[in-house]
Amino acid sequence: MEASVPISPAVSSETALAQAAAWSIQDADDLYRVSAWSDGYFAIDESGRLAVRRNAECQQLVPLDEIREGLALRGFATPLVLRFDDILRDRLDQMADVFARAIQENEFQGEYRLVFPVKVNQQRHVVEEIYRHGARHGFGIEVGSKPELLAALPLTAGSGDRPIVCNGFKDDRYIEAVMLATKLGRNIIPVVEDYAELERIVRFAKKHEVRPHVGARVKLATRGVGRWESSSGHHAKFGLFVSELLAMLKLLREHGMADCFELLHCHVGSQIHDIRVVKNVINEIGQIYVELHRMGAGLRYLDLGGGLGVDYDGSQRSTEASMNYTLQEYANDLVARVANACNQAEIPHPTLLTESGRAMTAHHSVLVVDVLGSSGVDRICEMPIDMGDWPEDEEVPQSVQDLRSAWETLSAENFWENFHDAQQAREEAINLFALGYLGLPARALVERMFWSTCVKVRDLSRVHDDEHEDLESLEDLLRSTYFTNFSLFQSLPDSWAIEQLFPVLPLTRLNERPDHRAVLADITCDSDGKVERFIGEPEPRETLDLHALRSGESYCLGFFLVGAYQETLGDLHNLFGDTHVAHIKLGDAGGWAVEETVEGDTVREVLAYVQYDVEDLVRDLRRDCERAVRAGQLHLKEARGLMRFYEAGLAGYTYLEAEEAE
Repeated sequence: MEASVPISPAVSSETALAQAAAWSIQDADDLYRVSAWSDGYFAIDESGRLAVRRNAECQQLVPLDEIREGLALRGFATPLVLRFDDILRDRLDQMADVFARAIQENEFQGEYRLVFPVKVNQQRHVVEEIYRHGARHGFGIEVGSKPELLAALPLTAGSGDRPIVCNGFKDDRYIEAVMLATKLGRNIIPVVEDYAELERIVRFAKKHEVRPHVGARVKLATRGVGRWESSSGHHAKFGLFVSELLAMLKLLREHGMADCFELLHCHVGSQIHDIRVVKNVINEIGQIYVELHRMGAGLRYLDLGGGLGVDYDGSQRSTEASMNYTLQEYANDLVARVANACNQAEIPHPTLLTESGRAMTAHHSVLVVDVLGSSGVDRICEMPIDMGDWPEDEEVPQSVQDLRSAWETLSAENFWENFHDAQQAREEAINLFALGYLGLPARALVERMFWSTCVKVRDLSRVHDDEHEDLESLEDLLRSTYFTNFSLFQSLPDSWAIEQLFPVLPLTRLNERPDHRAVLADITCDSDGKVERFIGEPEPRETLDLHALRSGESYCLGFFLVGAYQETLGDLHNLFGDTHVAHIKLGDAGGWAVEETVEGDTVREVLAYVQYDVEDLVRDLRRDCERAVRAGQLHLKEARGLMRFYEAGLAGYTYLEAEEAE
């Protein structure tokens, strides 16, 4: 019998030390493209931790892991969402600044107002912070439904001339509420999405003796681009054809309300990644604005809708995950082209509105999750290979002998040749197993030899031939699965639904070279609950570079640019509810403070969402325990323990929680 041969899945210790010494913070920044997508809000500090700052000019960095640990001491475990209100305010100020520069450079006589679309992030603290900080710039708000309108009306008290734009379908109660809010002094503008809404506006305006502010969305011929291209053009869900616009103006004129037609609106989709589309949209909507103004409409607002992109992958290219223009270029195009159209027609310049919600909120939120464990071939490669286990009366097939030879003779001089031999030998051995000529122990031995060979080839190629055409496919073959404590469907729904790319990377150990390629799996029981596309250059990558997990040491990942849409689009798959949320204030001289926390859903709450009566559940289980005690199936102490577990579970977090220290 031959002795067991332990397998070393890594390269030599000298090579490992050389690799570690060659790794730098800049290498980590290049790998995860932090400087490219973060707009300066996030950076890697000298100790290899990912850190946050108030704006790109700020020198004070606060490690995210420090914030995570501080929140854990306050009872807020991962998964959790960190919201940085300082970043939110900075985004608003940036938008005001770029338009102010564009207005000055183009001698534009109108103003600029951002109206934040509540649908992008409906969380109370976020909407209130945007509206409160936006007051200095005259920024307004956009609502797209009756519930959003009802949330916005109390928020906008004393708002003066700050616009409240009402999009979406509107029934009688919606329109009547808008007319009454107008009497309260709100600058509230219902946008006619369907011609039937116009009759309601006129009717309720007369009923309450109101001079309404009226807007209309027009269906443009210009098509959008990317994933939301179909939201524009003549098949768009919302908006009026030009013929309907003219009929609208005629009807308002008949009722003496032509001057009430104050706003012209358009929308060509979200995440517009090509600036040429923006230019074409402005040219078309600008000309429509000019013509309507000439015909007697009281227009004073031009709303260019949403669409301002976010550079999710940092490539600055015209792709769905990026954009080929800057914020300043976007502002310059809007202002200059509208100014030119109005100057040629000799009409006053309008107040420009945009509904740039994604670009305002994406950066300020980070989803932090902990890694629970991993699955891959490493554990198999730690098992011994012992040919002495082969049955003495069975001949070792040639394919198994070839595989063993490839494994034993592998060196820095022949590793790719041996890898190709091992591939062929494994395929032949598996065929023998399928035909019944190999037993299960032999199949396991083949498995260990093959994966051990692959790991050693990968490690040698990283050092000696990292440009080989087979390396990428080998890395993918050996990829691990890292199990992460969150629900993709609740916290990152766009990753699942539309394959949106989000930057993701470890919060710590960024001064160490990552040695694993992995995909991420959430804790739902759904096979779709995985992240398998990551930012890369020039194309998205199928794996993420991560570090080997260390026993007893936490390893957390951050998902970035998640402040737009993700929280409110999430669902209760497997009854995983909302995560904890913490609003963090960053100090002028470093440090941080908690401004507000929102506890995540408990099990009791999510059960109530789906119509379970929790008290009935407790009562029914208690009765069942009593029956089991009477029947001798449970001891009384066991029944009490089960009820304590059940009631504590109902009050607990829906996600996995760390064991409490004894």
